[in-house]
Amino acid sequence: MVRAFGHVLRPYPARDIPAGTMVDLPGRGPLFVTDSGPRDAPVVFLLHSVLTTGLLCWYPVIPELNKRYRVITLDQRWHGRGIRSPEFSLDDCADDVVALADELGIDRFTAAGFSMGGGIAQLVWRRHPQRVTGLVLCSTGPYFSTRDPRLRAQSRRTGRVLTAVDKLLPRPRVGRLDDTSVHTTVWAMRQFLSTPLSHMGHFGDGLGVFDSREWLAEIDVPTSVVVSTRDRVVEPARQELLVDGIAGARRFEVDGGHACCVLGAQWFIPPFIEAVDAASEVSIEA
Repeated sequence: MVRAFGHVLRPYPARDIPAGTMVDLPGRGPLFVTDSGPRDAPVVFLLHSVLTTGLLCWYPVIPELNKRYRVITLDQRWHGRGIRSPEFSLDDCADDVVALADELGIDRFTAAGFSMGGGIAQLVWRRHPQRVTGLVLCSTGPYFSTRDPRLRAQSRRTGRVLTAVDKLLPRPRVGRLDDTSVHTTVWAMRQFLSTPLSHMGHFGDGLGVFDSREWLAEIDVPTSVVVSTRDRVVEPARQELLVDGIAGARRFEVDGGHACCVLGAQWFIPPFIEAVDAASEVSIEA
């Protein structure tokens, strides 16, 4: 707890954050996207965790990845400037990734996901296997705790409470979301507040129906699993199910908790970059 509090007070600095733009996916809707790095380099889609945005989850790793990868981030449905839709499902989020790849003229790519994004990455492979060259799965598992009906009901109750709270929270103006001249904590809080907390129940339902255990062994692309050893949200034992269940999966370890991609990013970045390189190198050799 003390360690995490220290990271909040002294966050990993927001620097070299790529500019983004709104992209309208035909038949789906508009969403916020960043596209950075060499255009002729291998492509990595970074898929974010629940209640964050593409940039808030991934801003620490982007400058390092940009040295040799083309990096795409996107705000998933109802997160940040993501698509507003009647329902929230990880299947739709996975299909949005491929629709965006089509719009950007990208044929094949590595899908890297953190927590919720790890579930989305698995579904991108499941629903569009011909598009995915590799997977990097971080602080995630083959299912989420909200698959438990009791926890899903609790998530709905929390969502109802947060609906009232959400009305009292300041909604950052769109232009301010792109202002990185302020202190990193201010920038990060604006990113966080751009996702309506009132949708927590919907997010819980979307996460709750995800379960890849029946088809995990079918994953046939190079896969790296980044295990956060201090994680109390997706416990390490559940993360290890991916290592054990995916043939040839390579394990990487980070000494951090569930928000280690940002809180303690200095420990997350090295193993994550290794994990991306491993999936890409195996993919190229194959």
